[in-house]
Amino acid sequence: MNFAKLGLIEPLLRTLQQLDYTTPTPVQAKAIPAVLAGRDLMAAAQTGTGKTAGFALPVLQRLALEGEKVAANSIRALVLVPTRELAEQVHNNVREYAENLPLSTYAVYGGVSINPQMMRLRRGVDLLVATPGRLLDLFRQNAVKFNQVQTLVLDEADRMLDLGFAEELQSVYAALPRKRQTLLFSATFSEQIRMLAGLALNDPLSIEVSPRNAAAASVKQWLVPVDKKRKADLFCHLLRKQRWTQVLVFAKTRNGVDQLVERLLAEGVNADGIHGDRPQATRQRALDTFKAREVQVLVATDVAARGLDIDDLPLVVNLDLPIVAEDYVHRIGRTGRAGNKGEAISLVCADEVQMLSAIEVLTRQTLARHEEPDFIPEHRVPMTDASGQVVKKPKKPKKPKENSAKRGLGRWMDSGEPEPAVKAVRKVPSFNGGPRKRKP
Repeated sequence: MNFAKLGLIEPLLRTLQQLDYTTPTPVQAKAIPAVLAGRDLMAAAQTGTGKTAGFALPVLQRLALEGEKVAANSIRALVLVPTRELAEQVHNNVREYAENLPLSTYAVYGGVSINPQMMRLRRGVDLLVATPGRLLDLFRQNAVKFNQVQTLVLDEADRMLDLGFAEELQSVYAALPRKRQTLLFSATFSEQIRMLAGLALNDPLSIEVSPRNAAAASVKQWLVPVDKKRKADLFCHLLRKQRWTQVLVFAKTRNGVDQLVERLLAEGVNADGIHGDRPQATRQRALDTFKAREVQVLVATDVAARGLDIDDLPLVVNLDLPIVAEDYVHRIGRTGRAGNKGEAISLVCADEVQMLSAIEVLTRQTLARHEEPDFIPEHRVPMTDASGQVVKKPKKPKKPKENSAKRGLGRWMDSGEPEPAVKAVRKVPSFNGGPRKRKP
């Protein structure tokens, strides 16, 4: 099958040829005809399978062929995404696809000045990519109007519908026209998210081109047990031992990102970090230099877990496991994209065993364990499997305790001296004939 058979118009086909897109991916083959037909859609597919083209191409075609010219401060199609980095990436893709069409595109997100965004929206935009918070700021200042919106896309829909975005989405929904096309695209959909999505869509077509919540088969996954306090040591050891050339590392906290970056720089490793406290320009520069292979190690919180496309990234390392199991699928989906091979390594401590179990249940596979000889943890990580069972290892028999008197006096005694006699403790009789408990 080729893109022409999906019903795309000649300008889009010409663009795809220029981009060297030859054969549609499974999600594109199923989604593009449905979107062109005006259907509401829920599409689940693994990361790196071309979901952005799956919604952007047909939406751009409908905008080019249908509807009136966009008015001032208005938009005709809206794509909502959870992070600033993803907004920038999706917009870059959309702008490429629209190169041969008479359409305008733009992206708005927080962390940068709102004034240039307000100025640009005055002319109207055919397709706008936005994060919810900044979009509502613009809407409340009358910088953007929704009365011309004919298509709403939620990219990474599971995160968009998560509790953290529920209030913003409700406000956006209330302002949008009721008559519209709504498209939900993501790599993972929990049952709860599917129920919530059902309320926002009208008779949606559901598309699943891979097992639900599955990680790409092209990614080799394994873990290394380690004590929590030695994770940074282990990462630095593996970085030198394995001679990793480009690594994306995920840490749980912003402090964790900063601490690892600081240590790597002190050891002469070219590293940078991304997290929510850093200015957007700094975050974008770190990502751009990493993509250009000018930075060897990029350490990030989950702001970098969703949708970011990094060409031929060979390795993802989870310094900390994510609290939400679905985020594991998105994290490791940064490697092994577009049919390439990739590797994902998790450094797991005993405190994370429940998170590990949830990940294995979600992905329906038990992660292989490889112990690093110099980093065998004192606190063993219990065995887990894809059934959700945490198998506790039998406790090792305790060594008999040394005589307390000998242990307490040993350092004062000469090795040739005889051990002092230890008097037996006399039991205190009780009134009922048994041993009497002393008051604490």
